[in-house]
Amino acid sequence: MSNEINKNQGQLFSDIRQMIEEARTAVSQTVNVGLTLMYWNIGKRITQEVLDNQRAEYGAAIVSMLSRQLTEEYGKGYTEKSLRRMIQFHECFPDLEIVATLSRQLSWSHFIEIIPLKTELERDFYAQMCRIEKWSVRTLRKKIQSMLFERTAISQKPEELARKELQELTENDRLSPDLVFQNPYVLDFWV
Repeated sequence: MSNEINKNQGQLFSDIRQMIEEARTAVSQTVNVGLTLMYWNIGKRITQEVLDNQRAEYGAAIVSMLSRQLTEEYGKGYTEKSLRRMIQFHECFPDLEIVATLSRQLSWSHFIEIIPLKTELERDFYAQMCRIEKWSVRTLRKKIQSMLFERTAISQKPEELARKELQELTENDRLSPDLVFQNPYVLDFWV
């Protein structure tokens, strides 16, 4: 009898633990989506209201002043550097629908790693690979440092063909050989 009680208690603990973990994951994802979309919207608003009007000096002063006000009220997450990153985020990912979709699977930290990349194609490649392969931020950073994009066959194709393959990846969650196989002429010293 005592053995059965312990078994039932263990199962009860396991079931409740699973419920807690699932709820925590769901809450975390909801918070991440909310924050990512807020950062995108802040970048969009600053871009439209201040920077699109070609008032560079005025715009820089506004961003600096806005940063001081937001930092005073909401803390260090709204430094001038952070606001500029939000502006870059909106500029690099101008389509809200794409951002909304990606933000369900990529964290703000993923986007911070992707934003500085040189080309739209490269940013799209890493964003989609993160989404499909469920890369952590650490893995993404390693892949970028090892120049994974440059070593794939897709990077050697004309942009139109490469974009078509990335579109297929986005729509079908299916990796093509050119997204997986490396260019045989580029050696990988980052293993």
